[in-house]
Amino acid sequence: MSIELLMPETATETGERVLAKASSTTEGLLGRIGSLETRLARTTSEVEAAQRVRFTVFVEEMGAQLPPEAMQARRDYDAYDAICDHLLVIDSAIDGDPEDQIVGTYRLLRQDVAERHGGFYSAHEFDIGPLLTRHADKRFMELGRSCVLPDYRTRRTVELLWQGNWAYALKHGIDAMFGCASFPGIQPEAHALALSFLHHHAGGKGEWAVSALPSLHCSMDMMPPEAVDARRALAVMPPLVKGYLRLGAVFGEGAVIDRAFNTTDVLVVLPIAAISGRYVNYYGADAGRFAG
Repeated sequence: MSIELLMPETATETGERVLAKASSTTEGLLGRIGSLETRLARTTSEVEAAQRVRFTVFVEEMGAQLPPEAMQARRDYDAYDAICDHLLVIDSAIDGDPEDQIVGTYRLLRQDVAERHGGFYSAHEFDIGPLLTRHADKRFMELGRSCVLPDYRTRRTVELLWQGNWAYALKHGIDAMFGCASFPGIQPEAHALALSFLHHHAGGKGEWAVSALPSLHCSMDMMPPEAVDARRALAVMPPLVKGYLRLGAVFGEGAVIDRAFNTTDVLVVLPIAAISGRYVNYYGADAGRFAG
């Protein structure tokens, strides 16, 4: 599941930016805006700090129910954390160590790593095998566990998360990204308009088609096409889903109820070649927009 994040509405609504070149004290820096910077976690303690941020958002804010050991530790963690890279947004203006400065995170899993360790997390909800088989010549990356602390749900933070994702994808030669995005609650019918819009107007077709596992499949086709008002559907869309739409993503067939996280999940598929040109230009074809 993923927390709902805002994507930039336009390439000009960004505010003042202070860019800094990487130095020996910012090794691995992927981007910076003012006091905020994005990079990968470097230590186990930083990963654990990111897991505490996830606990704050997913459990304390959104009502997720994790396994007892995770609840006791007050960290959202699972076996995938050990094989993923953890993208961080850090506010250097916060007093303390880097572990105290983490305000946002994304979990990144490359296909070559996933295949050596039992597969992708999304495969527990969606039948992604045929998708991967059809694109055996492409490199996939799974995005997951995205969250931002409430006080930092701003355009600047989200721009840095996507700066990090884009820079990482370019570095590793990624051809397509995918992952779960979430609607709040476990009643898909409460999101009939938005889900029907995705089904009729943004469903993955042909080589990019993918479906929820049959045992978990919840229909997204709740309203006929003529009853779906696009403007209203977009207005009630979770910001993360709307952001993926703007980038050029398509969505899988069928939603999945995730009772543990109290969400209704859809699968997002974002081929790099399909990313809207204005976003490629905005972040830079070389991910240089916010990097030194």
